[in-house]
Amino acid sequence: MARVEHDPLGQHTVPADAYYGIQTVRASENFPISGLHAPADLVTATVLIKRAAARANVELGRLEARVGEAIITSADEIVNGALRDQFIVDIYQAGAGTSHNMNVNEVLANRASELLGGSKGEYRLVHPNDHVNMGQSTNDVFPSATRVALLLGHAALVDAARALAASLHRKAGEFATVLKVGRTHLQDAVPMTLGQEFGGYAACIERGADDVARAADQLKEMNLGATAVGTGLNAGDEFSSRTIKYLGASINIDLVPAANRFRVTQSMGDVLAYSSAMRRLAVELGKIASDLRLLSMGPRAGLSEIALPAVQPGSSIMPGKVNPSVPEMVNQVCFQVVGCDTTVCMAAEAGQLELNVMMPVIAWNTLHASTILRNAMRALTVRTVDGVTADEPRARELLERSTALATALSPYLGYEKTAEIAKESVATGKPIRQIVLERRLIEATELDRILSVEAMTRPGIAGDTR
Repeated sequence: MARVEHDPLGQHTVPADAYYGIQTVRASENFPISGLHAPADLVTATVLIKRAAARANVELGRLEARVGEAIITSADEIVNGALRDQFIVDIYQAGAGTSHNMNVNEVLANRASELLGGSKGEYRLVHPNDHVNMGQSTNDVFPSATRVALLLGHAALVDAARALAASLHRKAGEFATVLKVGRTHLQDAVPMTLGQEFGGYAACIERGADDVARAADQLKEMNLGATAVGTGLNAGDEFSSRTIKYLGASINIDLVPAANRFRVTQSMGDVLAYSSAMRRLAVELGKIASDLRLLSMGPRAGLSEIALPAVQPGSSIMPGKVNPSVPEMVNQVCFQVVGCDTTVCMAAEAGQLELNVMMPVIAWNTLHASTILRNAMRALTVRTVDGVTADEPRARELLERSTALATALSPYLGYEKTAEIAKESVATGKPIRQIVLERRLIEATELDRILSVEAMTRPGIAGDTR
């Protein structure tokens, strides 16, 4: 069964039971690209904008109260989960997101018409453009919806990062006395504790989370009411301020009108800044995931200073093999987040004159990055970091075999003589202490103080009693 609708291009059939309309159908036929549709938060954000605009228009006397209330009720239903299967436009669509905006307009108009006793597709009681889109343009709705959608997921993203940092901090305390060799250039370096290493990881994630939190503040500037190019034609300052106030109240976030509506209409720089902050967090996270894989490598032929929780069998051919599966997944997610940011960067630069028509791909990539980054951090926290254990004897064994201990001798013997000792230790296999005593360079008691591994993990000159 189908119904016939018309638009400026002519007539077209629409499934009889569909809440979307002719423009949505045209978009679905024009863009059979990925099979991916608008993320849930983007739909929610767009619907909330329509809800806020309807309320403002009713108060300003532009929209009949019963029509406005029907739009608001329809919006509430969708926010609560109804009609989600009606948003069918591919994420790769006509520039600026007009197809997405009209998909939302049509669904709301048809549902509101039903509430008022009308039929889907007639648009006599509630029209997608004249009523649902009143005072708006895709050019202010879509950038605002992108920002709101990101803000909807922002707290969960930052919370996931801070939970991971907290878990790493707990491990730092647990491993505070586990002595090990540090490594630079993948070669032996001076001693440290495993706790110091994990404390560094925690601080990296905290700093990344702070960047994301700061970048979110820029997303709170809305250009609603800017309409097509920023002038506010067919909207007005009172419509803009009321709509933004009601929108902010609906998500419990203080949103503000853009200080310069032309900037926010023509530029997606604020969204790019948020994407870049997520990239930084992903880069920090990916490095830590790689380190966890390195430190746990083995268990017999590698470093094996830590053990990761076993979450699944690691091989289809080698019985008993267990892989660092969760950190491997995290690495892949981090690569994808960086790829999303690259797309966002290129698309943000591609804005022309008064509008960036690449907004749909910007929205999808930032929201996708936010989702997978959040979920990856949660999985790493619960399935890996919370259960990491240290192999303290193994860490001490590797430390004691390292010639990097000789570094502590430099303040007493000088760099060149210390280098000679280290070289001899590598060539002969003799411990550093033995070579120093054989050469009668430092008395045994003082040498023990200087080569105290615990002292080497603290600031200052090892063995200095002053």
